[in-house]
Amino acid sequence: MAMKPTTRWGRLAVALVVAFGCLLAVFFLLVASGQRGGRTFFSNLWLTIPMLLAAACGIGAFFVGAASIIRARERSVFVFLATGVGLFVLLFASGEIVFPH
Repeated sequence: MAMKPTTRWGRLAVALVVAFGCLLAVFFLLVASGQRGGRTFFSNLWLTIPMLLAAACGIGAFFVGAASIIRARERSVFVFLATGVGLFVLLFASGEIVFPH
C-alpha cells in the first residue's frame, strides 16, 4: 500500500480534497476579515461562493476517490483519506438539505 496515488483518478481525488481545504480556508479568512452572513445562505455571495465550491470539491473527491478505488484499483493512503473526507462532506451537505435549520 503506497502513500501517494499512482493513477490519474487518485491524484485528482487528492487534488480535490486539497482544493476543498484551500476554499474552506478562504471562507474562514473572509469571516475573520469581517464578512457576515445574512438571513439566507445566499445573502452574502462573498461567503457563499467559496463554500459552494468547497462543498462541490469535497463531494467530487468522494466520487472520484471511490471510482479510483473500485475501477482503477487504487490503494493509496491519501486516496482513502480523500474519499473519507469526501464522504463526510457528502453526509454533512445532505443532512443540511434534508433537515434544514
